[in-house]
Amino acid sequence: MDKTEFAARVESVRQRLYRTAYLYLGSEADALETVDEAVYRALRALKKLREPEYFETWLTRILINECHKELRRRKRFGGDAPLPDSAGPDAYDALPLKEAICCLPEELRAVIILRFFAGYTQTETAAALDIPQGTVATRQRRALELLRLELGEEERP
Repeated sequence: MDKTEFAARVESVRQRLYRTAYLYLGSEADALETVDEAVYRALRALKKLREPEYFETWLTRILINECHKELRRRKRFGGDAPLPDSAGPDAYDALPLKEAICCLPEELRAVIILRFFAGYTQTETAAALDIPQGTVATRQRRALELLRLELGEEERP
């Protein structure tokens, strides 16, 4: 894959990458910066991509690693990830949903973000997180049960 093809493929998935980063980080500026960093790292490591048909999964994995790096940096400097502001993806704007997803354990939150907000299939999610597809299904089921409980409690008078 040459740099021209790389640029074209990145451009075709940029929105999906941004949405994923935004949901991980909760900040538009941090999401844009993280996507740029992930694209830069991918370009530098382009020779390591063995199977070009898995380009998007490979790039998503790099992005997730960059998001985790940013979250670790925030913790080190005394700040947790803020809740996403209302300028982000529409599907994530309901405040109770934001809070409920932020309360999920990291491995469950990652599956929910990729599956339902970034639009990845179960197979793509498994590849991006480097876990078996059955594990994705189990984590998805567990996360949805926890979200139902959390959001169900808020609906009571």
